[in-house]
Amino acid sequence: MMSPADADFVVSRTLWARGGKRAVDFVLGLAGAIALAPFILLGIVAMKLTSPGPALFRQERTGRGGTSFHPYKLRTMRADWKHNPNEIVPLNHHGITRVGRLLRRLKIDEMPQILNVVNGQMALVGPRPTLPDQTREYDDFKRRRLLIRPGMTGLAQVNGNASVPWDERIKYDVYYVQHHNLMMDVGIFIKTVAVVFLGEERFSRPFAESRYARG
Repeated sequence: MMSPADADFVVSRTLWARGGKRAVDFVLGLAGAIALAPFILLGIVAMKLTSPGPALFRQERTGRGGTSFHPYKLRTMRADWKHNPNEIVPLNHHGITRVGRLLRRLKIDEMPQILNVVNGQMALVGPRPTLPDQTREYDDFKRRRLLIRPGMTGLAQVNGNASVPWDERIKYDVYYVQHHNLMMDVGIFIKTVAVVFLGEERFSRPFAESRYARG
């Protein structure tokens, strides 16, 4: 729930934000589930052949309004790795397997989340879902990113993702919550493709240096 300190904060009220986005997510999610199935299957086989442990990774995350859910994801780290919720995991992290690094680099590890989009737990574009241990520590500003569905990709992901500090990603997410519209989502989706091919570091920038801060 929002606190009194957030009373003046307004989530985007565009027609897209109020209904169009969810309708398009459902339709594209169904089509995407079919189109991405071969890549997901290849990722599962690759992980099973190269790393002991389950190919799929499910961990509790916080979604819209603070509700918990379990997004689908291909495992990319060693099965015995104990994740620290406060730790940033860049692509060269030593806990990531060799195949897992490729899956992350091409974003194949997150493709199974298209099923979470279809069932309404996630959106194609939005703030990335985070661990409950993290969200329990949110202040009023950070809690704003929980006012909409989390996404498979988002504004923070196409502006550096793990190559920028967590607090910078929060600023991008909160800006998105308040201003998202159809054209912004299309732009993020297109830029996501560029990030996959060119890498996150090329697009990394602090929020204060972005055009969103200037606006």
